[in-house]
Amino acid sequence: MANEHVCPCSAGCPLQKVMNAIGGKWKMSILCSLSNDGPTRYNDLKRKMNGISNTMLAKCLKELEEDGLVSRHEYMEVPVRVEYEITGSVRSLTPILAELAVWGSSSLEPEKPAEKTDPAAEENE
Repeated sequence: MANEHVCPCSAGCPLQKVMNAIGGKWKMSILCSLSNDGPTRYNDLKRKMNGISNTMLAKCLKELEEDGLVSRHEYMEVPVRVEYEITGSVRSLTPILAELAVWGSSSLEPEKPAEKTDPAAEENE
């Protein structure tokens, strides 16, 4: 059927794949922090992510690394130093995320309720 509508978010949808990789409560904040601050140690990143647990941060970093969005660098020092940084694919995503932020700030702000007028005040005018 030529006129049949196919949802763009059906199986194999690239947008759904992206949302699986960067969606959730913490991943965007992690990517934003690493994008702005460059290579960052785990504890420094945790301090910037107000409210995230160690378990959740470790899980998100592992998933971001598996998806090729974050790289983990381990330096054989005493004590061992580990830093995380964004990969080139996130660098190319950064302008898109910046535009998304602009859209969000202009389009998703709550609408202000109309000012209520006092009928008694209008009668005195």
